[in-house]
Amino acid sequence: MHANVRLVSASIADGADEQLLDEWHALLARHATVCGALEAELRRRHDIGVSEFEALERLATGPQGKCRGVELTEAVHLSQSAASRLVARMERDGLVERTTCPDDRRAIFIALTDAGRQRYREAKPTQRAVLAATMG
Repeated sequence: MHANVRLVSASIADGADEQLLDEWHALLARHATVCGALEAELRRRHDIGVSEFEALERLATGPQGKCRGVELTEAVHLSQSAASRLVARMERDGLVERTTCPDDRRAIFIALTDAGRQRYREAKPTQRAVLAATMG
């Protein structure tokens, strides 16, 4: 989801500019802290990263355990090429499979496998615990 931003030509007052930058840097620092902790624990305990977990969660909580490739790309906040590499790794690891849409053979669905569903169930408590510890 991208925010709509309207650029304004008027300059921001120095104090407001400094506050805006402070908030931005705090957001970046919090993001780095949470993502770093998630990445470390998910790798250590479940041999997956944050992006893999997000993809598994999107598929596990979506209708019928599958979605179009473009929807998965948007859900994991990656570029199309990075998401394609992610899906290829997850497919190689047996967590997902690609299928064609019966109504539109050009469309590709990414479907959760039984192994992917199991990995998600095992990793979900870890992800939630790290979120609670780092964001709570």
